[in-house]
Amino acid sequence: MGVRLLFGEETYLLETKLKKIKKDFGEIIKGINFIQLDESNIQNIISDIETPSFGYEKKMIIAKFSGLFKKEKKTAKEKKKSENSLIEKISNYIKENIDFINDYVELIFVEQEVEKNSLYKTIEEYGEVTEFELLKLPQLITNIKKICSAYKVNIDDNVAKYFIEVCGTNMQELINEIRKLIEYAGENGNIKKEDVDKLCIKQTQAIIFDLTDNLGKKDIQAALEVLNGLVQEKEPIQKILVTLYNHFKKLYIVKIAEEYNKNLAESMSLKPNQLFLTTKYKIQAKYFSKEELRKILEELINLDSNYKIGLIDLDIGLESILCRYCSK
Repeated sequence: MGVRLLFGEETYLLETKLKKIKKDFGEIIKGINFIQLDESNIQNIISDIETPSFGYEKKMIIAKFSGLFKKEKKTAKEKKKSENSLIEKISNYIKENIDFINDYVELIFVEQEVEKNSLYKTIEEYGEVTEFELLKLPQLITNIKKICSAYKVNIDDNVAKYFIEVCGTNMQELINEIRKLIEYAGENGNIKKEDVDKLCIKQTQAIIFDLTDNLGKKDIQAALEVLNGLVQEKEPIQKILVTLYNHFKKLYIVKIAEEYNKNLAESMSLKPNQLFLTTKYKIQAKYFSKEELRKILEELINLDSNYKIGLIDLDIGLESILCRYCSK
């Protein structure tokens, strides 16, 4: 395949595909039959295509995060005009020279997200476009079980699901964490829920779920321990505030959606790989009344405003909000 576009949020699968393409290509020598481009030098792409790969039949050019497929933002008119001009130039060049590219060049564009501009459409017509979407829960569980099975380690579906809830849905991060569990369990061993709690690094979102559980149960000591644990792990306090606000906003949305019989996942704008969290949000929302959630959101907004003008410390402010709620 002469020209390809690989894009998507599932970076592990994308990078795995890219490694396979490079392996199938054969020997690569940087600057001779292998060129790597990015946004800083993408304007050289046509001259790089036309430069012979001395001693080699084909050359590989990888343009990674080139800026050519950026979704439109408010930019200066002249800059936008220049970007569009380069996009059109490359698009037209590919159309006019596709036979040459197919014979002598492996041209690969790599992006996280793309705008379906003229270059995208040209690659779609003359080459291959592959999107790597974030994996949904059943796919993630299948992949985790396959990895464990390859090392003769067992993990059942419920533990695998809990592992994903704790560690998130990024496949590369899951692989990093499952390696620790596989090593700990050993050949013919079983990975247990307590092993996940003992060995794995919890994602901030999973920790916020724990904090909210304790808050809902009016267990202030446990809630503060979770909060202090996040701080001790060097999680920025501003990020904790934003994550906590977004979490309670979703719980408030659950209340509104249930009141008006709306789809919960759509109302919370959950991504396809986050749909399994719908039940968790629904269960946690039961801890609070709609008025309580609105009050907590208002207090978090006020805390942010007062912090920005120097009236209160974020750590003290967050602790006081948790204490006030648990004392009700």
